[in-house]
Amino acid sequence: MDRPYTIGLICARGGSKGVPRKNLRTLGGKPLIGWAIEVAKKCPSITRVVVSTEDREIAEVAKSFGAEVPFFRPDELAQDSSSELLAWQHCLRTLEEQDGKAPEFLVSVPATSPLRDVEDVENCFAQLRKTAADFCLTVTEAHRNPYFNMVKFVDGWAKIAVTPDTPMVRRQDAPPLFDITTVAYAARARYVLESTKLLDGKVSAAIVPDERAVDIDTELDFAFAEFLLARKQKMNPQL
Repeated sequence: MDRPYTIGLICARGGSKGVPRKNLRTLGGKPLIGWAIEVAKKCPSITRVVVSTEDREIAEVAKSFGAEVPFFRPDELAQDSSSELLAWQHCLRTLEEQDGKAPEFLVSVPATSPLRDVEDVENCFAQLRKTAADFCLTVTEAHRNPYFNMVKFVDGWAKIAVTPDTPMVRRQDAPPLFDITTVAYAARARYVLESTKLLDGKVSAAIVPDERAVDIDTELDFAFAEFLLARKQKMNPQL
């Protein structure tokens, strides 16, 4: 059976405040966007790897790593306040207009999680397809829990963020919670086009190991990613 028409999308705008020109920042001798493209291109479920950007330098680097840049993203969809959902919708509509064929699925592979493996992306997509979900995201187990070790301030005093029905003396007793990561997102294309909020539909999740889920948003995140990559390469010199 033919595989479905699936877009591997990397949204990479030129502006970034936490880490300037983040998508082109070099990690282990390779720009962050290069890491994302290489993983996406190795995913057997992805038909095309497309980069959405308004930045010509990013576009040229993306092409050098083998990605397609079949359009430039409008500037109004590339601001700090721009919704990435609108960029996804713009990509799907533009590709359908250009090719006369609508993608069935979209798999987002953000450049900010360079330590992901192919299996993480594939697991996310497989989880979407084997369920009735509209959207699948990747998660890691949360290390802080509002029922146990997170607080809020009430009248100037620190109180547990969410008061449990019964006292909890161990974190393991609290309901398990998960952090959303930027390792991968998978969605049915029609759902993306019809959505105003991605989490309003039927949402499933795929769990990713902590060491592959680092999300680079600050210089500290970048330093941590460098440490993890160096450790990974030391353990496996062939990488």
